[in-house]
Amino acid sequence: MTDNITITGVVGTDPHHHVTTQGLPITSFRLASTRRYFDRAKASWEDGETNWYTVSAFRQLASNTSQSIRKGERVVVFGRLRLRAWETGEKSGTAVEIEADAIGHDLSWGIASYTKVRSARAADAPTGAEPDGSHDAGADPDPGAASGWPGDESVARAGSTADQPAEGEFEAKRVTV
Repeated sequence: MTDNITITGVVGTDPHHHVTTQGLPITSFRLASTRRYFDRAKASWEDGETNWYTVSAFRQLASNTSQSIRKGERVVVFGRLRLRAWETGEKSGTAVEIEADAIGHDLSWGIASYTKVRSARAADAPTGAEPDGSHDAGADPDPGAASGWPGDESVARAGSTADQPAEGEFEAKRVTV
């Protein structure tokens, strides 16, 4: 059984990025999520306990995360929750991990922008053609139809050039608060 979870919090460590010997990109970082509550007696907001998670991202998400997220930034993470027991000599405990499906800056705390990035799949396509060859290179795209969101079938991408990224792949920019 897989438990999906969405967490907002502060990135507690700079992301660690590495590539396995099989070529799989992996990025991981620690995420701190602190409960806030309003104390009526004090008439002020108070911090509760902090939960710590290890967040891991793979493939394109790993590469984009390593270039976009830094320690101290507020993020939203969605993924699969994993609890793992560990033991080293006299110490033992439980590791709480999230295998991320999506990571982004928490826009409640700042402004972010993104830049689409090219994948190896899109880079292999000939200039002026879609990677899957589904569009006519001579077609005139309808700028009003393009929303820029993955899966939007109305997006006309004909006549794309080598400097245009593959649809649905993004690189987040720094958040300014």
